Amino acid sequence: MTERKLTDYDIVTLQNIEQYGWHGTHVFDPDGADANFSYSAGFTRIAGAPEFIIFGLDNKLMHKMLWQVYHQLEKGRKVEDGQRWSEVLEGFDCISRKAAHPDLYSKYVTTADWYWHYCRNEGHPEVYQLVWPGSGNGLFPWDEGCAQDVIDAQPPLWDETWKAPPR
Repeated sequence: MTERKLTDYDIVTLQNIEQYGWHGTHVFDPDGADANFSYSAGFTRIAGAPEFIIFGLDNKLMHKMLWQVYHQLEKGRKVEDGQRWSEVLEGFDCISRKAAHPDLYSKYVTTADWYWHYCRNEGHPEVYQLVWPGSGNGLFPWDEGCAQDVIDAQPPLWDETWKAPPR
């Protein structure tokens, strides 16, 4: 595989990872057809840590949540599927779900995957989706009675069979 020239975005990503320990990418759909999301690149520099992705909230809030996850990982927190995360979203626990969707690396966490390969790793980085509950009733998207807007805002990347609704 031939080396490609680094883009300006690649350089900023590498500088942020060097300076802060990780880089956050925010993706939004100006048409509003797809949920906004933010994800990390560089969490994998912490021994054994996966990358994280969050959907459907304000980009500044999602970035703050990723910072909170990063600080917990720095302190040695290990990550498991179905694990509760406190002190990430004020007033609510979140749950990490291991992302397994076929489009994960091509559509969602492209910068994290690029960084993984830039560091000469094989395969793909492990990624967890941080899922938040509805503020009205504290229910998660998989809970019966969860508000439809909470479900719609968080594509279930932990479900390999999930397909995005047609546009």
